[in-house]
Amino acid sequence: MTTITLPKCAIETLVKICAKHDNQPGELINILHEAQGTLGYLPREVQEVIARQLRVPVSRVYGVVTFYSFFTMTPKGKHPISVCMGTACYVRGAETILDEFKRRLEINAGGVTPDGQFSLDSLRCVGACGLAPVVLVGEKVYGRVTHAEVEKIITEHAEKSS
Repeated sequence: MTTITLPKCAIETLVKICAKHDNQPGELINILHEAQGTLGYLPREVQEVIARQLRVPVSRVYGVVTFYSFFTMTPKGKHPISVCMGTACYVRGAETILDEFKRRLEINAGGVTPDGQFSLDSLRCVGACGLAPVVLVGEKVYGRVTHAEVEKIITEHAEKSS
């Protein structure tokens, strides 16, 4: 393991989150959810702190973080946008919806706008196939999204950030 250079307050927060779950390795996913909800993402140093607290190898923490698409090791925008690319969504035009978000936000999938307001990603499936194509902004679900609605979705969240 490397030397951890996270701010002391971040380390203290992670230690408290782990302690809240009794430092139990079986609580790893719950701990990661809470840590990401608090810090916004799970970089290497955060994973190392959690591994130390739970007394598990960092490789185990990393394996969970990289297996589940919900977890991210890179910072996200204030309003993370995810376009579902599951089969139903893809067949109903999700790729063109993703392209429209790229065009309007002027970023690629995996990117963050320069002002930090929006990030853009694609997901494999969100389990809302009847609403295809589906877009998530944070935890808000938008179903049957059309090209015309892309600008409305962006505007709705941009106004909230003012």
